Parts: sequence; structure tokens; C-alpha cells
Amino acid sequence: MTRTAMGWFTGSLVNAHPLTESARSITFAVPGWTGNAAGQHVDVRLTAPDGYQAVRSYSIASVGAGEEIELAIDRLPDGEVSPFLVDDLELGDRVELRGPLGGWFVWRPDQCKPVQLVAGGSGVVPLLAMMRAHTDSGSLAPMRLLYSIRTPDDAFFRDELLRHSSTSPTTWHYSRAVPPGWSRAAGRLTAEDLRVETLPPEQVPLIYICGPTGFVEAVSSGLVELGHSAENIRTERFGGN
Repeated sequence: MTRTAMGWFTGSLVNAHPLTESARSITFAVPGWTGNAAGQHVDVRLTAPDGYQAVRSYSIASVGAGEEIELAIDRLPDGEVSPFLVDDLELGDRVELRGPLGGWFVWRPDQCKPVQLVAGGSGVVPLLAMMRAHTDSGSLAPMRLLYSIRTPDDAFFRDELLRHSSTSPTTWHYSRAVPPGWSRAAGRLTAEDLRVETLPPEQVPLIYICGPTGFVEAVSSGLVELGHSAENIRTERFGGN
């Protein structure tokens, strides 16, 4: 029996690899886990030898049925949990997990409307799960991603995003440094960027935005100003104001 009385599962780390200098993909085998929809998240609980506990919520990168959960964790300089998950957790180590959680920021294969995904930094994780679900299901709904990162080295899952390019292409945007030969200077997303690099309001796309709070607020406001209905915009954010 691996699920505790409060709905917590016990997961063992079975795979891990770096994504960037500060981020790591970690996959847990979780007996009893029945799977999750694209966009859902999970609570992770760590317990210290003295009994102190810390709980944090993370988006799930994996999708569908099965007893494994993949997370992608970015180390926060002043974080309490993320440095341990990125730097110290070893294969075979166990953590507690609760979920899957959330039913609003979710994409399901039976949705037929065009989809525009917009990610800032590590906010790409739940959107990658949507792209995986989109590809696995053979969905014909148009889907595309606008991915804003500081530098090329900050990209999560770059190779996999490129593999999805035939079914759900990614437009890359760099805010601080660009790759050699890039046609645009580094800078924050502007209203013109959003107009050119996202699906137009005339296609009435369902829009998912995930990233730091300031990024999410700026992008959602910009898209509304372009003519998108706020009712078609779903957001998920992290960090303070």
C-alpha cells in the first residue's frame, strides 16, 4: 500500500537528467498513480529527519495513464525545496506526492479549438505536457507555442520542442541574449511581438499562459488589447508580484 491516509503517494526517483545549468528533469515511479491530464500539477512533500515538512506544487511534464510522473524543477536561489530536488535528490530516494490537482488549466484531446500556448521560462512545463498530449492523440486542432526565455541556454526540453514542430511549432523569443545570427535583438515581448507571433483573434483560439506573475499579467493584458476575449485566456503563474 503506497498511498497514505491523507491522499499522499510515495514515489521513488527512477530517472533524472539536467535541463539547464539550474534545472533538472526528475521522474518518479509512483505505485497506485493512475495518470494525469495535460496541465495538471502535483504537491511534493519533503520530511526532514526532525519531522519538519515542506510542501511545494509543481506542474507535471508527463501526461496520460501510468505510474510514473515527470517533473522539471528550476532551482530558486532562495528556495527551500527546489535546491534539494535539483542538486541532492538521488536515484532511489523517496518523496511524497499528492494529486493530480487542477481542472481549469488543462487541455484534453477532445478539445477542437485552436490553441495558443505562451510560456515564460520554466512555465513551459505544463504546456509541454499539452504538446505531448496533442501529438500522442493525433489531434488536428491547431496548436502553437510562443516560448520566451532569457538566453538560448535557458530553454527547457529544446530538442523535444523541435521534434513537435510539425504538429505544434514553437516560436522562440529571447529577452536578454540571442543566438548567433538571430534576426531580432533581445528584449521583452512587445505588443507587436504578440500580434505577429500568436494566433490572431479571428481564429478564436483558447490561450494558455504560464510563467512568472509579471510575465503572465503583461501577456494576458496584451492579448486582450489585441482583441482576444478574456474568457478564452487561461493562466497559471508562479512567484510574487
